[in-house]
Parts: sequence; C-alpha cells; structure tokens
Amino acid sequence: MKILVLNGPNLNMLEKRNIKHYGALTLAEINNLLADEAKRQGVSLTFFQSNHEGKLVDAIQEQRGKIDGILINAGALTHYGYSLRDALVDSGVPVVEVHLSNITKREKFRKIDVLDGVVIDRIIGLKEKSYIVGLEKLINYIKQLNARR
Repeated sequence: MKILVLNGPNLNMLEKRNIKHYGALTLAEINNLLADEAKRQGVSLTFFQSNHEGKLVDAIQEQRGKIDGILINAGALTHYGYSLRDALVDSGVPVVEVHLSNITKREKFRKIDVLDGVVIDRIIGLKEKSYIVGLEKLINYIKQLNARR
C-alpha cells in the first residue's frame, strides 16, 4: 500500500508558529512519526510539502495510478483551494484530511472547508496526533476497500 502525504502552505514553518495551535514538533518530526507508523503497518509513504497550490496539484497528478490514498493537511488552502479540491477528486483514491489545530474553534474563515465532501474523514485539533489518527483511518479504509474487491 502506498500513501501520499501532502502538506500545504506554512507547514514547513511549524517550529516557528504558534505552539498553542500547531504543537511543538517540526514537520520533519511529524513525518518521522508517520514513517514509523507506516513501517509498522507495512505501508509506503511519499511526503510532499509546498507553499504553492499548483505544486500540490502537480504532486497529486504525478502520483495518480501509483498511490492507494492521500493524507493531507492543506493548511490555509482548506478554505479556498478549489483546484486542489478538484485534483483530490480526480486522483480517484480515498483522502483523509488532518489539521493540527481545531479549525472549527478558530477564526470565522477557517470554518469554510472546500475539501468537505471529498474526504472520507477529517481529523482536527489533536496536534501531531491528528496525522497518526488520520493515517490509521486511511490505512484501515483502504484495507476494507481492498477486502471488498
């Protein structure tokens, strides 16, 4: 099983951002946690981060047909990234959305989620654990999907 892990704008700056919202770990440290969990489950991960929506779209398109699922923290693109949304739909694979902070309890604009209806699940507000829980849910969903085939 192969999963693409996507991170959007500003997530490369986690160690310099508000710890209350985003936790104290760097993106590299979160990726290491994910890699450890994936290894335990026999899953291969490909990591990609960009501050540019088009590059995230390109990464999805380049991985089309090579992956079984996508784990994404779209960052601020969650609220307005329609081309990213379309690329996720076009990928044809299940997608789980994660957020370090609880975006529903923050600024009003963060309540808008253009990925709603595309993702099979959304894990928010657990800091780095959002990624681990999201990965586990995605792996289990893909396994169930494969079992039905």
